[in-house]
Formats: sequence, C-alpha cells, structure tokens
Amino acid sequence: MSDSFQPDVVNVEATPPGPPAPQAAMDTAIDTTVTTVTTGGRPAEDVPPSPDGATPWLGLALHELRQQRQSLQDEIAQLEARRGQINREILASFSGQSDQIARRMKGFQDYLMGALQDLVVAAEQVELVPQPVLVKPSPLDQVPQIGSATGADHAPAQAPVAAAGLFSQDAALIRERLAGFAGQPNLYADPWTLRRSLDARGAALLDDWFLSQGGRGAQNSSGSRSRNALIAAAAMAILTELYGERFQTLVLAGEPERLGEWRRGLQDCLGLEREDFGPNSGIVLFERADALIERADRLEERGELPFIVVDAAMTAIEVPVLQFPLWLAFAAGPGELVDGQEPY
Repeated sequence: MSDSFQPDVVNVEATPPGPPAPQAAMDTAIDTTVTTVTTGGRPAEDVPPSPDGATPWLGLALHELRQQRQSLQDEIAQLEARRGQINREILASFSGQSDQIARRMKGFQDYLMGALQDLVVAAEQVELVPQPVLVKPSPLDQVPQIGSATGADHAPAQAPVAAAGLFSQDAALIRERLAGFAGQPNLYADPWTLRRSLDARGAALLDDWFLSQGGRGAQNSSGSRSRNALIAAAAMAILTELYGERFQTLVLAGEPERLGEWRRGLQDCLGLEREDFGPNSGIVLFERADALIERADRLEERGELPFIVVDAAMTAIEVPVLQFPLWLAFAAGPGELVDGQEPY
C-alpha cells in the first residue's frame, strides 16, 4: 500500500570518541576547586598567596594534627607494653610461684608450732607462785598420840619417818594395801588411788623396796614401761595415803616419747588429769637430771618430800640423785637394752 504511514528514520551515525582532554586543563580544574574550598568561596584574588600555593594556617593545622596523632600512637604503644608487662608479672607471681609460697608458709607453720610446743614445755617447768600445801596426816601418825593419852610406854613420835627412808612403823599398812592391790581393779576409785590390779611380782617388788630398802634403791624392771608405771603408781598411792600432799613425784626419762608413755600410764593407773602434771601439781616430768635435782632441792627447802622415779632406759644415775630420801630406779634386764637401744 503506497499511501501507508512511513515513520521518518533518522540515521544517527556513531560519533567516534574525541581525543582526551589535555592534562593541563584537568590540573587547572583541580586547582580551581581546591582554591575555592580553601578560600571559603571567596575569589582567589582576595586570599594572599603563599609560597607553596596553600594558606599558612592550613599547613599549621595539618602539622598539629600529625603531631597529636603521633603522640596518641606513642601513648597507645606504651600502654600496650605496660599491659603486657603486667600480664607477665601476674602469671609469674600467682601461677608460677604459688606452690613455692605455699611450701614456705607450711614450713613456717611447722616451725611456729614446734616453737610454741617448746615454749609450753618450758613454761611448765617454771614455778611462778608456790601453791599452798594442804597436809594430810597419816593414820599411823595418830597412834603415838593415843598411846600417850593412855599412858602407855612408846618411843617418841618421828614425824617424817619415811623421809629418813624407814617404813618399819608403817609395815602393816603397806602390806595391807599391797594385798588389796591384788584384787579386782576399781576403775571408779578416787584420783591418786590405784585403779588397776597389781600382780604378785609387782607387790613383792614394792614390799622389798618399802621395807628392805627403806624407799631408796633400784629394782629390776618389769619388762615394759607401762608395767613400770603401774608399779610406780602403786607406790605413789601408798605414799599419798601416808603423807598426803607433802610429797611430789619427779619422773626422769630422758626423752619426750618416754615421758609421754609415763604420763599416759600414770593417768590410767591413778585416774589423773592433764592438770595433775606440772610444776605446781603432783607429778613433774623431766628430760635432764640437773633440772630434776634443782627441783628436788627446792621441795626440800619448802619442807616437802621429793619422790624420784628413774626410767629403765636411763643407764646411769647422777650421784646427787642418790642423796634424796625417796627414789626408785628401774634397772633394765639383759634383754631390754640391746646396743644402747630401747626394746619398748
């Protein structure tokens, strides 16, 4: 159809890209933009030019900013180094040395406990205030008084007969008590009264010591420290009945372990408490003979009677011990000491 609508067609030919803008023109545009920004929108001719093409205050501000930045970076580096040092110190102090600190504290604790125990033992040996002694007369001391009242002839009363080592006047009472010790043990007896049974051998030993040796001499050991403590406890029970609190028992054993066995043995046999052992009590324990001798001298100066008990492990007895009126030494048998060592 010849009369049909035909749109106008415009042939647009592709225009080849032109050559790039000269570099000088681009640099000029950048300079113009920078100049406009730095001058605050004022014409460039209103701002005094600088030798390097920028304003002086801008360069100064940039310089200060760079200095502040460098200072902050230096402070950050110092803080990080300090943090690392603190972390290393914490690791070295708390983790690395905790075991060493604990061992040192444990060693100091052990040393302190030992020193306190030694101090307690030394304090027990110090006599601060002498305690008043309540005298309980012997039942046999009243016999001469009764005889004098009836007009019977008798020998003059000797108050401290046992102090001179003579028990002949108390022989009946001593043998009666020794026979009573052979019966059943009385576990509920009063303190300072024998609560255990004494065998025939122990009774014969004490009979010989009281009546033949006069309370001064050595006897064969019974074979163990506990049985020796039982024999000594029986002697103390009889002396308590005869002289009340006018005597004090002094035990010489040489070592703390032996003294501990003597303490436990006498506590069990006589029903005593820990308070009954000490300078102002009925029994005093000694490791050295010189301290025992000094204590016995003080007792005699106060008019009291020391009763000295020597353990079987003491192979030698100091000569000054033999001067006192009452002492009982246990002599170890051939099988009890071997090469200087204790069998028990």
